[in-house]
Amino acid sequence: MLKIDPTARISPLADIEDSTRGTLIQIGARTLIDSFVKIKPAGGSGDVVIGDDTAINSGCVLYTGNGIRIGDACAIAANCTFAPTNHAIADVTRLIKDQGFQPSKGGIILEDDVWLGAGVVLLDGAIVRRGAVIAAGSVVRGEVPAYAIYAGTPARRIGQRGG
Repeated sequence: MLKIDPTARISPLADIEDSTRGTLIQIGARTLIDSFVKIKPAGGSGDVVIGDDTAINSGCVLYTGNGIRIGDACAIAANCTFAPTNHAIADVTRLIKDQGFQPSKGGIILEDDVWLGAGVVLLDGAIVRRGAVIAAGSVVRGEVPAYAIYAGTPARRIGQRGG
């Protein structure tokens, strides 16, 4: 089910697929979804809820998986990937594509006022607390504290906003 606030700006070149399993995709007031952003129900039945005044720039991909929650006033640079699911791989006698998915690690949560640099990858279980900054090209798989600055693969703390 799609719920898009009438003040949201969705590029005609964005691709937002409606779910056949009842997944909610909700986009808040004054939020920008730029060209070539892809929101795809895949890998689970989690909801994607994007708050108000957030910008998701060109080339980002958001899979619904185990769910994505993005707060208000977030800045998401180009080509970020939200992957809140993981393929099961344990059975070597079966193709990976036939094994389904691993249990949820809680989806992905971005609190308010988060900035993701270009090309950031967020994995299932990633929690980015209020005001945090993630440097371009980083991979986030755990919790990032409020106002922290993280970089790298995997992302590690390199600083703190405000001091």
